[in-house]
Formats: sequence, structure tokens, C-alpha cells
Amino acid sequence: MKIIILGAGQVGGTLAEHLASEANDITVVDTDAERLRDLGDRLDIRTVQGRASFPTVLRQAGADDADMLVAVTNSDETNMVACQVAHTLFHTPTKIARVREAAYLTRAGLFDNDAIPVDVLISPEQVVTHYIKRLIEIPGALQVIDFAEGKAQLVAVKAYYGGPLVGQQLRQLREHMPNVETRVAAIFRRDRPILPQGDTVIEADDEVFFIAAKANIRAVMSEMRRLEENYKRIVIAGGGQIGERLAEAIESRYQVKIIEMNPARCRYLSDTLDSTVVLQGSASDRDLLLEENIADADIFLALTNDDEANIMSSLLAKRLGAKKVMTIINNPAYVDLIQGGDIDIAISPQLATIGTLLAHVRRGDIVSVHSLRRGAAEAIEAIAHGDSKSSKVIGKAIRDIGLPPGTTIGAIIRDEEVIIAHDDTVIATGDHVILFLVDKKHIRDVEKLFHVGLSFF
Repeated sequence: MKIIILGAGQVGGTLAEHLASEANDITVVDTDAERLRDLGDRLDIRTVQGRASFPTVLRQAGADDADMLVAVTNSDETNMVACQVAHTLFHTPTKIARVREAAYLTRAGLFDNDAIPVDVLISPEQVVTHYIKRLIEIPGALQVIDFAEGKAQLVAVKAYYGGPLVGQQLRQLREHMPNVETRVAAIFRRDRPILPQGDTVIEADDEVFFIAAKANIRAVMSEMRRLEENYKRIVIAGGGQIGERLAEAIESRYQVKIIEMNPARCRYLSDTLDSTVVLQGSASDRDLLLEENIADADIFLALTNDDEANIMSSLLAKRLGAKKVMTIINNPAYVDLIQGGDIDIAISPQLATIGTLLAHVRRGDIVSVHSLRRGAAEAIEAIAHGDSKSSKVIGKAIRDIGLPPGTTIGAIIRDEEVIIAHDDTVIATGDHVILFLVDKKHIRDVEKLFHVGLSFF
């Protein structure tokens, strides 16, 4: 696939890295020569220096015969104009744009083909807000991913000493919970992936990814660790777009406080939000945190744009007694360094956004792609189309499907039913198939499995 990526920042660079390793023809456009040089030295891609919305620059990047344009520069307006130019002059089939400003996103009809022709809108703030909201709803989870509109969920938890299943073989999970269907999709032990078998023994500190129907998630979690009580009191550091959206989404169910430095922003938040308490000050102010009883907080969320400020305020909040801290980290190099110590969960907006982008770049009918373990693995939701003659998966039992190495099928969603996958489970047309890959170099082989042969048409 020939793909033009506009913007060589964190999202554009990470996306180029993912796609270049999968035999795509990638061109990255940016005004920053140094960034382009760095990408070009590391990856097998073309680079073009120039303004992303200029017709001459897009033509130089190969827009005449590009299959897809992904506009992820720092400017909403540049991204939108680039999609307009690609549509009008080059008839680019698929145009994806990152648009952050809510004022654009709330206008119905603005992104239709006869207005601003954008096929897929990506809002990082919306993606990250939804990601954090799911973590709040399932206390103790390290990562939560919805499939088939939330009917099934893939959840990562850390196994603790004393968990009923810790020190036992996976096959005993069925004996512990005879009425609950679940499947352990993968285990990460000391940062190395283990493909689970029936005789695999779960050890303390393993990061366990399991899939189950949404209603059964907490029951399965209780086998790995002591269940945490539902959260009640939440403190958010940073009243920017993510802080505001998250408070708006959860304030009816939780006691929420926002700490924000900017007085004008505080006034705006006070007028906009219903029951959230807005405090003007610094989240790194020890006296302010003590005054606001930070020791009673179930979660402290650091959501500013400043990594260092997020890390320092999170460490202080944890030291002062906050039960759990989650922190947004924009620099991916920091994420692995800090998660799991005093900071319980580090959230990378780039990786959350990349998953949304990848779902639209994958071949075959891929509904969603999720980056796991900070990009080390992927979970994919694919729809099986065709019939037993035109499809490589339909009508076959899972044991007879030639899955690539390091790939497992965790579950199938058929209409409203969540079917946990076993060797004798047969895939039918229209099934949503949830796959887990610990080796992303086989992504193309997975996509080919879900291609429909020409005989179907």
C-alpha cells in the first residue's frame, strides 16, 4: 500500500515505524529537516521536506497514485486543507486527519465529501479520554480494550502472591470457575512474551492478558489478584482538553477534583462542569495536596502536556498517600522507565492514537487494532467474510487454521454472543474474530487469512 504521512512528530514517526516494517511504500512529509533525516536514517522510507498542504509538496510525495493520506501534523487546519487538496487534485481514495479542536468535531456535516473531505477523523483527546475512563471503571486493570462495541474485553492484570491461580496451571482456571468462559491470550514475564498452554504456570508479577465477556471480567481478575474496591474519589492534575473531557465523562459517578494553574481556564471549567470541584494552583504544591486530603484519593491522574510535571506531581501524590496514580507520558522512552514503580500506570497518547490509525491501514476487514505492552504486541478484531470456498477461515475449526507463529485466537463474537475460542470452535461468516499477536512481523499473514477470494464476488 502506498501511504503518505504528513507530520514527522511522535504520532507520524511512530506510525511510519509500524508501517515501514510491514512492506508498505511510505513517504513522510514535514518542514523539519532534522526530524526527517532521523526517520530516514532509521527506516526504509522516503521523506519530503515542505508544507504538508501545498499541492506541489503533495505531488512530490507521490499523491498522484497514493492509496492513503494520513495527516497528523500539529495543525488541525493544515491537516484539513491537505485532505481537501488530496481529494480535489489527486483523488486520493482514503484520507485520515488528526483533528484536536472540539469546535471542529462538533459541527455536523463539516467533514462530508462536499465540504471538507475527510474519511476518518482521529481525535487523540477523545481516544485517550476513553482509554482512561475504561481503566477507572475496572479497578486494578493495567489495560482494558473493548471489542464488538464492548461485548467482550481484553484486560491486562498483574498477578500477585495469594491470587487463587498464582502458582497453578492455566487449565485449572476452568475448575476454579466452571461457569465462566475466559481465555488467557498471552503472558508477559520479565518483559518476555509467553504463549499460554494448558500446563503454563502463572507466576507472581506476570502480566496476564485475558479475554472474556464484559460481565465476567471482575470474576476472572479475582483469580489473579485481590479485587480492588470501586473508585470513588478522583483528583485530576491538568484542566486541558483531556482533563476537561474526562471530568465531564465521569463526574456523575465519582467525586472529581481538577487542579489547574491557569486562572482563566479555572473559571471556564467551573462554568462548564456540573459537580467537579475546580482548584487553582500547582499539582506539585505539597501544601495544596495535603489541604485537599490527597491521602483519601483513590486515583491521582496527571494529565498535563508536561511529562516532567506529570511525573513529579504523581510521585508527590503517591508519597502523600494517593492509593493509585496514572500519568500521561508523551515521550515513549519514559513510559517503560516509570510504569510499575511509584507510578502505577503510564499512558502514552501516541500509542493509543496509533491503534486507531492502524485499524484503517490494515488490509482485510479489520475493525480495530490495539497496541499492547507499549507496542510489543497487538490485539486485532477482524470480521470473517465469504464462504468455505472463498475464505481461509470460514467453516474451519481453529486447530485447522494455519495461524502464523505467536498468534492466538482468543474469542469470537457472533451476533450478541461471546464465544471463547477452543481448538474445535468453527468460524462462521460474519464472526468478529479477536486475535492476539506477540510477533508483529506476521501481521501481513494474519491479514491474508481474512482476505476474501475473488470467487466470492
